[in-house]
Amino acid sequence: MTVLPAVDATLNAASCILLCLGFLFIKTGRWRAHGFTMVTATAVSTAFLVCYLANHYLHGVHTTVHSHAPHWLRYTYLAILFPHLFLAMVMLPMIYLTLLRAYRRDWINHRRIAIPTFCIWLYVSITGVIIYFMLYHSRLAT
Repeated sequence: MTVLPAVDATLNAASCILLCLGFLFIKTGRWRAHGFTMVTATAVSTAFLVCYLANHYLHGVHTTVHSHAPHWLRYTYLAILFPHLFLAMVMLPMIYLTLLRAYRRDWINHRRIAIPTFCIWLYVSITGVIIYFMLYHSRLAT
């Protein structure tokens, strides 16, 4: 087993923490800390994507869910996986637009897209960690 899935889960967890800190900073009026934290969250998520793609390039796509796993666990896994994958694709252009609007100091339009981007990004980060544990540390993996 490669170490990259664990690195991916760690990067997802770090992204989640950074997103929550960024949210806290903006709510308390600490704009510089918010900006720094969100750029760091973007860098961490970019590192995640690089590691994720490298892992799948080197080892192929891990799609095997063992048939002896309980049905409820397989269905739960799929119910988490499909929205996770869809929203992970949706969030990439949203993150780009959010950062672009912040860079341009277009605060009204930045805020409009930042709120749904935050929610989707947080969901994808959290479910990424859950998916890792389901795939590598649950009865799905045995």
